[in-house]
Amino acid sequence: MSKFLDRFRYFKQKGETFADGHGQIHESNRDWEDGYRNRWSHDKVVRSTHGVNCTGSCSWKIFVKNGLVTWETQQTDYPRTRPDMPNHEPRGCPRGASYSWYLYSANRLKYPLMRKRLMKMWREAKARHSDPVNAWASIIEDAEKAKSFKQARGRGGFVRSSWQEVNELIAASNVYTVKTYGPDRVAGFSPIPAMSMVSYASGARYLSLIGGTCLSFYDWYCDLPPASPQTWGEQTDVPESADWYNSSYIIAWGSNVPQTRTPDAHFFTEVRYKGTKTVAITPDYAEIAKLCDLWLAPKQGTDAAMALAMGHVMLREFHLDNPSQYFTDYVRRYTDMPMLVMLEEREGYYAAGRMLRAADLVDALGQENNPEWKTVAVNDNDELIAPNGSIGYRWGEKGKWNLEQRDGTTGDEAHLRLSLLGNHDDIADVGFPYFGGDGTEHFNSVALDNVLTHKLPVKRLQLADGSTALVTTVYDLTLANYGLDRGLNDANCATSYDEVKAYTPAWAEQITGVPRAQIIRTAREFADNADKTHGRSMIIVGAGLNHWYHLDMNYRGLINMLIFCGCIGQSGGGWAHYVGQEKLRPQTGWQPLAFALDWQRPARHMNSTSYFYNHSSQWRYESLTAQELLSPLADKSRYSGNLIDFNVRAERMGWLPSAPQLGTNPLRIAAEAEKAGMNPVDYTVKALKEGTIRFAAEQPENGKNHPRNLFVWRSNLLGSSGKGHEYMLKYLLGTEHGIQGLDLGQQGSVKPEEVEWVDNGLDGKLDLVVTLDFRLSSTCLYSDIVLPTATWYEKDDMNTSDMHPFIHPLSAAVDPAWESKSDWEIYKGIAKSFSEVCVGHLGKETDIVTLPIQHDSAAELAQPLDVKDWKKGECDLIPGKTAPHIIPVERDYPATWERFTSIGPLMEKIGNGGKGIAWNTQSEMDLLRKLNYTKADGPAKGQPMLNTAIDAAEMILTLAPETNGQVAVKAWAALSEFTGRDHTHLATNKAEEKIRFRDIQAQPRKIISSPTWSGLEDEHVSYNAGYTNVHELIPWRTLSGRQQLYQDHQWMRDFGESLLVYRPPIDTRSVKAVMGKKSNGNPEKALNFLTPHQKWGIHSTYSDNLLMLTLSRGGPIVWMSESDAKDLGIEDNDWIEVFNSNGALTARAVVSQRVPSGMTMMYHAQERIVNLPGSEITGQRGGIHNSVTRISPKPTHMIGGYAQLAYGFNYYGTVGSNRDEFVVVRKMKNINWLDGEGNDQVQESVK
Repeated sequence: MSKFLDRFRYFKQKGETFADGHGQIHESNRDWEDGYRNRWSHDKVVRSTHGVNCTGSCSWKIFVKNGLVTWETQQTDYPRTRPDMPNHEPRGCPRGASYSWYLYSANRLKYPLMRKRLMKMWREAKARHSDPVNAWASIIEDAEKAKSFKQARGRGGFVRSSWQEVNELIAASNVYTVKTYGPDRVAGFSPIPAMSMVSYASGARYLSLIGGTCLSFYDWYCDLPPASPQTWGEQTDVPESADWYNSSYIIAWGSNVPQTRTPDAHFFTEVRYKGTKTVAITPDYAEIAKLCDLWLAPKQGTDAAMALAMGHVMLREFHLDNPSQYFTDYVRRYTDMPMLVMLEEREGYYAAGRMLRAADLVDALGQENNPEWKTVAVNDNDELIAPNGSIGYRWGEKGKWNLEQRDGTTGDEAHLRLSLLGNHDDIADVGFPYFGGDGTEHFNSVALDNVLTHKLPVKRLQLADGSTALVTTVYDLTLANYGLDRGLNDANCATSYDEVKAYTPAWAEQITGVPRAQIIRTAREFADNADKTHGRSMIIVGAGLNHWYHLDMNYRGLINMLIFCGCIGQSGGGWAHYVGQEKLRPQTGWQPLAFALDWQRPARHMNSTSYFYNHSSQWRYESLTAQELLSPLADKSRYSGNLIDFNVRAERMGWLPSAPQLGTNPLRIAAEAEKAGMNPVDYTVKALKEGTIRFAAEQPENGKNHPRNLFVWRSNLLGSSGKGHEYMLKYLLGTEHGIQGLDLGQQGSVKPEEVEWVDNGLDGKLDLVVTLDFRLSSTCLYSDIVLPTATWYEKDDMNTSDMHPFIHPLSAAVDPAWESKSDWEIYKGIAKSFSEVCVGHLGKETDIVTLPIQHDSAAELAQPLDVKDWKKGECDLIPGKTAPHIIPVERDYPATWERFTSIGPLMEKIGNGGKGIAWNTQSEMDLLRKLNYTKADGPAKGQPMLNTAIDAAEMILTLAPETNGQVAVKAWAALSEFTGRDHTHLATNKAEEKIRFRDIQAQPRKIISSPTWSGLEDEHVSYNAGYTNVHELIPWRTLSGRQQLYQDHQWMRDFGESLLVYRPPIDTRSVKAVMGKKSNGNPEKALNFLTPHQKWGIHSTYSDNLLMLTLSRGGPIVWMSESDAKDLGIEDNDWIEVFNSNGALTARAVVSQRVPSGMTMMYHAQERIVNLPGSEITGQRGGIHNSVTRISPKPTHMIGGYAQLAYGFNYYGTVGSNRDEFVVVRKMKNINWLDGEGNDQVQESVK
């Protein structure tokens, strides 16, 4: 019967019955089932992934039907692991499985959008001015017009525009800014290139070609652990997750593996079947606790105290009482523990000074090259030697930068003494700073003297200047610092774990709340396992520890434990830090593309924390002083000023970058120098010394020294990572904000010394904000122009992670929907418009670039002994030594598009490299000419083309040693020249392997071992950081060439952090000023505000995804304890308000017994665009998690020009910590939706 007739009752066929009429057989049509079949049918399957900074880097099947993505599921064809290891797959999570919802959702950006008010002004200006640059000038130079459209930011009002119109406006604004103020006033923010490296490179390449500023991300996100550069000279290098399976004892410390590392969590579960013990250390009962044998719950922010106590146990039992031969040999060979430290005399005791150098001794121990950068130790023959490997051997000579146990002068084998005890000249009292007594009402303290004197064995040496000095070893200092009794009648050392002395388990129990027995047991088991397995004990660590102000103390505590137990560089052991998808594996192939190093060098880089701290005027509200942070051993008179002053000093001494760089347009300096008959560098030096040119950071409010144009792509800066959100709204955007506090002037507080104070800070500094996104995020809401990008299923790109060793693609399964374009095509279009619009305004120009002293360059040997500031007359201004490098860069602005779409000649003239080594790339350029073809004419004639994103990917793959075996061999050979040891054997078996883009579309490919990284990609060992340092004897890139426990820079010593100490969370002073001031009649309470990573999103992505909203509570939530909720009369799902002097937010309460009292958690990152009522405090819509935060930079993170403590983009610098923050929490009374639709309500005080 036909489908049509089937619809009528009269034509229905009666089926045969059975089971006494309870069942009936029907022969009705089953075509209704086709709807279900069609839902899962498809025309093709394409491989792609999600560029979302989750570290998962999972390969997915994208199913396409009729040109539309219908669904996705996990790929299962990763290359197999060796027989004794579980495979990596399946990789994925529910968040990734919901991504296809975005492509055709209402949230999808379909067309270029422009704010209506700005569009009206632009079209009127274009009607009056034929030149787009003049048209833009007529708008932005009219204060009322500029203020008018800036105040509309965040209030909607977008209208559809065209690509031609938005590109022309953007180009006009960029040209105007470059011409009027300088190219460094144009900036761009995009994070984590590893998640979609071509997309990142597209914007960074455009900015670098015009001289714009690329802003860092890893430090701003507070994903950067400064302890890693401090200890190893490495930004971050960690084991792949498969190496967890090789461990036999794992501590998950502040890392919620099943929730935030979902694709890798199976390794954590699987290794337990082998008998591996797992311990969770988290303040709340997180999901990781359910997977562990033991859960320890220290008070949040006190992790360093517990690590110190565990280290105390390890040193006592495995280094002193029953020394482990493996541990002793490990710390002798691979750490700075044998190195000598000079002691400085104080009143009644000594203090540890800087490390002894060869240059300090008579005849410099025979060292002529860099003797002031070669550390000294004592061998078993009681001789002073400068062993191989210190950083002085890295630069200026070849063949001795290795960890062979040899005297660097004679070449003889050397067995270094760890301790001077038993071979000492005297016993000296040495003072150590103690901060554990700095109590606050929210954190426990243990009152002891702020200087603890310990007795140490010392030797007396004759120095080159004729004076004598007492020295001791780092090992002896470390044992004393941990409070270990060595029979020297040291009153401040403990003879029992039960003594409440720094840093015993009993002491830690009072600070952390964790029973001492659990601390002792865990430390003992961890070390015992490491001793028996030679280092197979591991700590998985994450943002839970790294987002505190004193994050480096937390991390150094864990790192010390691992070093004491010989775990670093051993498979199954080590430091597994996973915060952010930082592992851009083909890094050296990507850098020339991203920063246009193929056309001009250097690029302008800026650390975002200092940038936003300055330009969003958060420094104007700073309540923390440097004097509070100083060691009791320091001369405080040398450290006056506010935190912003230290940042300015660091910039002018060449330690940190600056942006804008100088208080004048850098394009004009060369012309002024020519008029004066000088070269640009000498002219700039002279002008800086005379004060006719100043650093822009010294006058941030003068109207010329702030950013003007900001690009944001692949990021939700204002809805996710923007700490100090309300300050950004006021000072950068010039729109409504929720700041509740007073600035330094209004408070009558001490003003900065280096920065000129203006009573009324400059609002609305940014003239144009452009955001690229595939969805309407919070950042889009605050932008002037929004450009629709292709989703991760609509573009070609590449993705890598630290969690596995594979590289795989993002692929265009379908064409970009509506009028969206890939990032590469968008920036290519902007570059084209810029090249056209700039004619008549900009031509070939000389740009003066200031470059901070770079890590992994010879310049990192800048000031070896102490700190001298040229502006204070303590030394001369020497570019690259006491000040930044000053480098003229030639730019050809009309050729911007030609250069954007081709590979420049510098790859052949200079070559490529990374991390201090370089190699020739002629053969790779020849290959790229064949792969990508060449430019037929124009300024780039004969150069390989970069027309498409795949062309860009091929450039990366061809130039990177990780994806081109021939380059890998060249890179290892280049390193071998430095070390004097042959390392090429690590890649020769892959010399003929070349990975192409189509290869990774067919299947994920395992990368090739490269000297860019410290682990091996090998069939017999899983990737583990530090492996080549230990097994190939390649030095760490530190002062001593070893793992550096002792930080001897003058600032590190004076801020009390040369050795590990416990420092309690800082007092942000953001609560008392607002507590009870705007009461709504409900109780208020101050709680610590934490922002861990969430379950239903990756950062802010997926937080507006309907599938994830359905699984969660459907909007912003804040977790709190049952006891705190009871005190405040709050029940689960009540609307609450969270506020302090920085701003306010609204959310629903989640009341849970898993949360301890005294803290509250708002999972990162929940936006202000879903289900958010107005705030009773501000009268504005809600706020986000960062509405109640404000950053405070740490001076020790500003150090530069000093071996491993030197600047590198995303390597070292100030970080955006936020977990020390406290907030006031209360139940809301009036729920106002601010929509005028009558849905407002009054929430009862008590239910």
